[in-house]
Amino acid sequence: AVCGHGCKYGECTGPNKCKCFPGFTGKTCNQDLNECGLKPRPCEHRCMNTHGSYKCYCLSGYMLMPDGTCASSRTCAMVNCQYGCEEVKGEVQCLCPSGGLQLGPNGRTCIDIDECSTGKALCSYNRRCVNTFGSYYCKCQLGYELKYVSGHYDCVDVNECVTNTHSCNLHAECLNTEGSFKCKCKQGYRGNGFDC
Repeated sequence: AVCGHGCKYGECTGPNKCKCFPGFTGKTCNQDLNECGLKPRPCEHRCMNTHGSYKCYCLSGYMLMPDGTCASSRTCAMVNCQYGCEEVKGEVQCLCPSGGLQLGPNGRTCIDIDECSTGKALCSYNRRCVNTFGSYYCKCQLGYELKYVSGHYDCVDVNECVTNTHSCNLHAECLNTEGSFKCKCKQGYRGNGFDC
């Protein structure tokens, strides 16, 4: 089977037919499926969509049970957690719905972990890390764009000279470089290429 546009988060099952991995949708499986919008709803109280998945959490005064339901808890109500809580050996602990969040100093609200600055994020050499609330994603470095090339997605150099996104002088030649470009004044002109 050949899929001309590829299957980003899925596999090619027939001519230009993709079978998406759980949590993804679209013709080329390149879109995150928002499970929180599905019917029936996957969570009893509150739902947080994540990249390729989702997390359930409960309203204050309720505890998240192992099966994903919310059970009433007087002790939980007294702690007043932002995203619900769990009881461990009689101790009440507030929960955060994502690994990219951590309990704040008050032990009740969740604060974002910046995976990009802590070095927890793993992005390939030609991608840069972009922090989001509760997670992160890898974006192509400046001067590169995401393209589907020979069977997979990759960050490919943008030819600023062809796309006309350079800032060379009218009397200068544009020379494409890996991830950037250079400007050189044409014959009979002098300068740095931006001013000739």
